[in-house]
Amino acid sequence: MSQDIPAIEFQSGYDKLDGIEILRLEDILVRSHDHYPEQPHQTAFYAFFLYTNGNTRHLIDFVSHDVQKNSLVCIRKGQVNAFRFAENVKGYAILFTQSYFEKQFKILPESIIFRLFASQLFSPMIQIPQDKNVVSYFDLLFQEFYNADQTHKETIVRGLFTIIVSKIEQLRNQQIEYKTASKYLYLFIQFENLIKHHFTTTRNADFYAKSLGITYKHLNHICKEVIQKTAKQCIDDFIILEAKRNLINSGIKSTELTYQLGFTESTNFVKYFKKHTGLTPNQFKKLHSK
Repeated sequence: MSQDIPAIEFQSGYDKLDGIEILRLEDILVRSHDHYPEQPHQTAFYAFFLYTNGNTRHLIDFVSHDVQKNSLVCIRKGQVNAFRFAENVKGYAILFTQSYFEKQFKILPESIIFRLFASQLFSPMIQIPQDKNVVSYFDLLFQEFYNADQTHKETIVRGLFTIIVSKIEQLRNQQIEYKTASKYLYLFIQFENLIKHHFTTTRNADFYAKSLGITYKHLNHICKEVIQKTAKQCIDDFIILEAKRNLINSGIKSTELTYQLGFTESTNFVKYFKKHTGLTPNQFKKLHSK
């Protein structure tokens, strides 16, 4: 039987609203019929997980994070995710599709959306102070989502969701020193987008600098200012994460993945992967398939 990490599609248990759902965190075990949520799985949707009680850990893209009461986890579409449930763990999960999220762009600036889910720049974890009323909005959204009265339900849910997104971004702004107003942030976002489109054809930082109309030295300076890494490290980080996700979420062999990621020789890919992870692709796959 295949031990690949499953890709989880958005499937609402409530058919009255399209593209969004809120449920109790402790009910995820009951709802997960086709996979075990404590094992790594890749989400095909976005999510906010709010822990209102309990201390545990939450795996996000192969990194385990400590969570406690009032911890909020932001998950982007495509990330690898795994829970560790304990008897006292309680909270909420808001799940939403990309199309539902994009509708919010009419209300919220795209920069807010970027900051919430830019995993290279910011931690997926936010600790919520008790006096910020975020938990109350989650409570209210849960009540309204399952309210039997259908009058204006979609508008009410959309409004509460917008408030929650705004409150979360406000907290990130207060807790993390990032460069919202920096002239470098926009160029860094462009650089990331270029990597997504061209990483299979080139890992050369000079190519990306020229595509942006800047020098290699300037691109390095931008990356160091924004993320404290070189341009080459940013490219390598992206490719390694793509390799990890492919290795654990499909039956693909490392030899096939070699060409899919733009390497011409399997031995080169194996050396590259081991250099950055300490493991061969097959060792990594076996480790995360247990």
